[in-house]
Amino acid sequence: MTAVTMYHNPRCSKSRQTLSLLEQHGIVPDIVEYLKTPPTEAELKGILEKLRMKPRDLMRKKEEPYKALGLDDESLNDEQLVKAMVENPILIERPIVVGEYGAKIGRPPEDVLDLFNEW
Repeated sequence: MTAVTMYHNPRCSKSRQTLSLLEQHGIVPDIVEYLKTPPTEAELKGILEKLRMKPRDLMRKKEEPYKALGLDDESLNDEQLVKAMVENPILIERPIVVGEYGAKIGRPPEDVLDLFNEW
């Protein structure tokens, strides 16, 4: 089985549901509580590449730092957005399941199972 990492927030119901679903399918991911241990800029860029997403698409726009930091400013580039997410990991959408060949956001949790079908 390919190594699987899950960027997890145990306080988030979708994150808990996604973890439970993975475990029900015999998948035991390495857990990264990203609020305690945020990804580095390089790691986040790698995750975005596997997700095939732009930084703004991975941001939780209703979180306080999004408004407070003016991240809705369309002139901000990808580097600036990635830096903001690393410095304020609450802005990163969750949960994210990452494997060797791709990544999925567990919203809804069942979406992550498609990732394993693709491998």
